[in-house]
Amino acid sequence: MSTPRPDKAMPASLTLVGAGRMGGAMLAGWLEAGLDPGRTTVIDPAPAPGIVELCAARGLRLNPPEPEPADVLVLAIKPQGLDAASDALGRLVGTDTLVLSIMAGKTIADLKARLGQARAVVRAMPNLPASIGRGATGAVASPEVSQGQRAGADALLRASGLVAWLESEAEIDAVTALSGSGPAYVFLLVEVMAEAGVAAGLAPEVAARLARATVAGAGALLDANPDEAAQLRRNVTSPGGTTAAALDVLMREDGLGALMREAVAAARRRAAELSG
Repeated sequence: MSTPRPDKAMPASLTLVGAGRMGGAMLAGWLEAGLDPGRTTVIDPAPAPGIVELCAARGLRLNPPEPEPADVLVLAIKPQGLDAASDALGRLVGTDTLVLSIMAGKTIADLKARLGQARAVVRAMPNLPASIGRGATGAVASPEVSQGQRAGADALLRASGLVAWLESEAEIDAVTALSGSGPAYVFLLVEVMAEAGVAAGLAPEVAARLARATVAGAGALLDANPDEAAQLRRNVTSPGGTTAAALDVLMREDGLGALMREAVAAARRRAAELSG
């Protein structure tokens, strides 16, 4: 297997605050993509053993006593911890530091107000599959972000999957509702498919295995095939067949489409309430 070529857009220096499940997984992806470990700092009051081992093995600085501002400051802490940590975080922001936040609900204005010199800010909303390099992330940049800083942020976010850059921060709530919460919708689909299989006569364990493998396999096929999802659906639907009979139910006016629109709208409203 060939070694991945380093991404030249990776920032020269980076400080990660918060190395939990998402932050730690993204850090591993950045190192694979070419981030310089010798100029990378990790700040976490209670780092997991795996993070301690990674920092020791790769030469990252872990919780140095007096960290200095880096080219990029990544905030991956819980949003409710921002106020208490704002003074310490503000000292990590230099005049040329890009702040990249993956904290849900904290706006660019929130970050600028709390982090002293922070001006160039990218707000991003990744989802859970980003922790295995298969994420979908929406991102928006403040006007002060330079082309070079945006390229660096893009390189960092692309190490975890697809990145969609948004025109307006107002779109972040829709991203949260669609892709941020979206994995839970898919997991629920597996649950209800398995329940339907049991109702149709299958043993629970068999139904669960088949439902899980079906959704995972369909996702892999969707990823591997350039056709639109609607075309793939048509490809497996024979006129008058069993799939068509099921889709007649799912695609009726009050079916899956209507429920999904209602669900995403509810999630979007809640995201707006939390941001406000």
